[in-house]
Amino acid sequence: MFLGSHALRLDEKGRLALPVRFRDLVSDGVVLTKGQENCVYALTHARVAEIQAARAATMARDDAGRRAMARLGFGSMVELEPDKTGRITLPAGLREYAGLDRDVVVVGVDTRFEIWDATRWDDYVAEQEAAYASSESEGVPTLS
Repeated sequence: MFLGSHALRLDEKGRLALPVRFRDLVSDGVVLTKGQENCVYALTHARVAEIQAARAATMARDDAGRRAMARLGFGSMVELEPDKTGRITLPAGLREYAGLDRDVVVVGVDTRFEIWDATRWDDYVAEQEAAYASSESEGVPTLS
């Protein structure tokens, strides 16, 4: 399980040193893809296989929108292996998609982690916290 938010920096070559707690979870490799809200999703190979199996089971009766989402998601996937120091190199296309330049935030989201531009992340958190504070829901938003 991926948890927490980690403020990090990309180096001049687009390399990201993964949070220490995440390195063991992706030691066999990690799959990056375009995420929603213009971030990068990072998944284990096992999680990608689960998603693929679920989509394959429903693809024949899927609608055009779901097929398009599958194409965009799987079509933008890149498989990477962390180096000996736990770094991955983010491909230029994914860095451009997510607006990643230097300061980033790596956010654990249960079965994946997300890589966000730090400013975009701060804006997103402020917006979501304001909405959550004014809601009538109780408890942790993701666990309710």
